Amino acid sequence: MKSISFKPKQIAKKFLAALPPRARDVLEKRYGIGAKNTTPTTLEAIGRTYGITRERVRQIGNYALQTIQKSDAYREHERLFAELEASVDELGGIIAERDLLEELGADQTTNQHLYFIFVVGIPFNRNKENALFHHRWFVKKDVASAVERALMEVHDSLTEDALLGESEIIERLREKVGDIEARYKQEPFVRRWLSMSKVLGQNPLGEW
Repeated sequence: MKSISFKPKQIAKKFLAALPPRARDVLEKRYGIGAKNTTPTTLEAIGRTYGITRERVRQIGNYALQTIQKSDAYREHERLFAELEASVDELGGIIAERDLLEELGADQTTNQHLYFIFVVGIPFNRNKENALFHHRWFVKKDVASAVERALMEVHDSLTEDALLGESEIIERLREKVGDIEARYKQEPFVRRWLSMSKVLGQNPLGEW
């Protein structure tokens, strides 16, 4: 686990303080980061609370995030975004969301606040879960694209009953990922990339 130099709950509270009451309440409910809202709430449920549509809740949420990004509180804490950006890079350039929060967080409450900080942070990109991949975060789009493409090419090269040892599948990924910086091809990084995939899996014997 990597350590971070700040307390996510305190930082999230400072960001939320930059908002008018309704916008703040929407984000607290949406991300489960309020004193009374500790479980993330759907857009539909928030809309029912206010008697507005799901789309209107989304608009308020986007406005709130943009307001935070333009606030003095954001500028005051820009160093922590640089710290988190370095952490993502040091974890392989692109990383499954659950792995990212596990590496940097301490418990569910901390993770929810940390997730919110990543959502607020301008440097960070999130690719949503689909049939092939779990949710994942990255900063450099070229690295993310190369890794996702490599994972699919490795998968497509295998037959249904193919089994590979860990060292072999790691080597295949290194070959397929192409011309990215050599430092991203370290074994711990490549192993972590594998956990993003929904179509490559490991059996109890450690074979892929």
